[in-house]
Amino acid sequence: MFNLELPPFNAETWAILGTLLLLEGLLSADNALVLAVMVRHLKGDLARKALAYGIGGAVVLRILGVLLASYVLEYWWLRAFGAAYLAYLAISHFAKRGHSEDEAAASARGRGFWATVVLLNLTDLAFSVDSILAGVALIPRDMPREQGLTIVVIGGVMGLILMRVAATLFLKLLNRYPALDNVAYALVGWIAVKLGVETLEAAHEIYPWVPTFHMPQPLFWTVMVGIAVIGTYLATRKPAMSEPAAERRAEAIVGEMDATVSDAADGRIDGR
Repeated sequence: MFNLELPPFNAETWAILGTLLLLEGLLSADNALVLAVMVRHLKGDLARKALAYGIGGAVVLRILGVLLASYVLEYWWLRAFGAAYLAYLAISHFAKRGHSEDEAAASARGRGFWATVVLLNLTDLAFSVDSILAGVALIPRDMPREQGLTIVVIGGVMGLILMRVAATLFLKLLNRYPALDNVAYALVGWIAVKLGVETLEAAHEIYPWVPTFHMPQPLFWTVMVGIAVIGTYLATRKPAMSEPAAERRAEAIVGEMDATVSDAADGRIDGR
């Protein structure tokens, strides 16, 4: 079920990996930012302990998501669910009136320690599903499943690495240009359209009465590039804060996470 095979590293494969790198970076940074906000109402060691559980949950759920991606690649009805979920994700993002930080703080405020931990891991689950389904949707339908799964695994590994290695960079970008979040979710929305079209094609092969369409790969990638270029231009016209302020805020969040992981590793977070 989980056999892997290296895909041909042609222009399309590199384009997929580049898109995953961008999406994983922005979504992982958004995840880190939301986790940090959600524990603010807890005091002292409780906040750090809850954050440790949240970081651990993000890693475990990302690994499970990569393993489950094999089933999504194999069964068309799971791809249909994935397309619907990604579409819902993009639409709900743009329909929201408040910022995700404000919503995260409001949802966690007043909750006890274990209730916060549960909410943190539900948030991790949502971000893991987002990124894994986006990876699955980018795989061409005619690519062998083993090669497609390999790309999804590479994307999942990049997400885990970016949660720490490039977290400061992407958090800095999101702090300085919050509208970059919109670019990421606009890309997710277009990816949902692609996955939906391919799902209809797969369903049509089994049930001929299902209407079917075809999206040429050049069209898909042209729109992807257009969203990325135009969206980034619009998002970076008016910075929300200065570069030094954005960097200080990003470093503070990453520093807190590093301290939490270190304390969890040597037992100090539990008071020992």
